[in-house]
Amino acid sequence: MEWLFILGFALSSSIDNFGVGISYGVRKVRIKWLSNLLIAAICFLFSMVGITFGKWISTILPGVFHVIVAVVLLTLIGIRIILLVSSQRNNGIDELDSREQGKVRSIGWIESSVLGVALSANALTNGLGAGLLGLSPLAISLTSAFGSFITVWLGGMVGHKAANVQIGKFTLSQCGTLISGITILIVAFTQIF
Repeated sequence: MEWLFILGFALSSSIDNFGVGISYGVRKVRIKWLSNLLIAAICFLFSMVGITFGKWISTILPGVFHVIVAVVLLTLIGIRIILLVSSQRNNGIDELDSREQGKVRSIGWIESSVLGVALSANALTNGLGAGLLGLSPLAISLTSAFGSFITVWLGGMVGHKAANVQIGKFTLSQCGTLISGITILIVAFTQIF
């Protein structure tokens, strides 16, 4: 059962990366494998920090209080992620920038680092929740980093073809964000029962 939680956290931490990969692919911006590896390494570090801090908090909180804190935290994170989808729709984040469609470029190390930190915010907060639940820091961090690498790569590959595909009221990249939030809520609610 622990592996299901680990995979759930990894999926939630990296599903946004798929949407980002799509948005870069749409604009014909390549994320080379070394840049993607740097993003995954940052994700690994953020996960480890979050889990370590979460485990420390769980040692100082009495009884099952740390589980309650984890459930509340994960629920808030999940709701925040789901709300991001509506703000993306309202702000038009997924609209194509036609000025960038003709040229192909690659991101550099600085942009990769900034992107890695931005994408690892979920890994940090998910890691905190995982630490509060007492899950394995190495397993969570490795699966999150691997998931990050794969989803950025896949997102970039399908970006120019599928970013504007509508699934109901949402684009494909918005669905990725929505799935991330729902996954976190599922993990949170399974801790209650």
